[in-house]
Amino acid sequence: MSIHLVVIDALNLIRRVHAAQPGEPDIANTSKVCCQALGKIIAISQPTHIVAVFDHHGDDRGWRAELLPNYKEGRKPMPPELQAGMEQIQDDFMALGVDSLLSDGDEADDLIATLALKVADHGGQVTIVSTDKGYCQLLRPTVMIRDYFQQRWLDSPFIAKEFGVRPEQLPDYWGLTGISSSKIPGVPGIGPKAACELLQQYPDLDSILSADNLPEKWRKKIEPNKDSARASKAVARLKTDLELGFNLQDIRFQTAG
Repeated sequence: MSIHLVVIDALNLIRRVHAAQPGEPDIANTSKVCCQALGKIIAISQPTHIVAVFDHHGDDRGWRAELLPNYKEGRKPMPPELQAGMEQIQDDFMALGVDSLLSDGDEADDLIATLALKVADHGGQVTIVSTDKGYCQLLRPTVMIRDYFQQRWLDSPFIAKEFGVRPEQLPDYWGLTGISSSKIPGVPGIGPKAACELLQQYPDLDSILSADNLPEKWRKKIEPNKDSARASKAVARLKTDLELGFNLQDIRFQTAG
């Protein structure tokens, strides 16, 4: 049987739905709208397996903050009422046949990336449902990313138009430009245009950092910031080698009831 795994970036979906609720946000309504979204996703994608992956909420800020202490510093915390209602939302997901998976010390992104490539490498098809362009570094014929809210595929042509690089070059790109919303510094003075030009001339960040023929306009910016570029790339790159602790049978989709 051919496998089609759908992975829901759960908080990416839930927080956007919650923030869009009119008036005083209500957990029951947030859960209802999220479940309606899941129903549509299931109807269109026809998964054989499905799981909603959640970030852990401990005090451990993870390995990325060890590399870049300011990583995601100052980000708006989850609203307390949403945090309190998370168990109810997970129960409602389960009633639809969608189990929840909580990351343990790693970000949900890394758990999703590991799961996606494990299935894809064994011949399965994977659809990641998220607005997060960070997943696009995983793109291949058997891994697709779906933006549910804008009803579009974040595919290779989208990445080429948006960033001017290949999907696999995205961590190199962010190693140069940084990601301001996540407090990833990159190389000061190297913006999207310069990063795109550099990655059209060199295959990856390591080649750029070791090049002895860089034009002076770039060398003077990159030379003193090599460590920052390397750390920024490392943080932007998704881990794909986590221990999962479960097998695919555990997340087989079965219609509730």
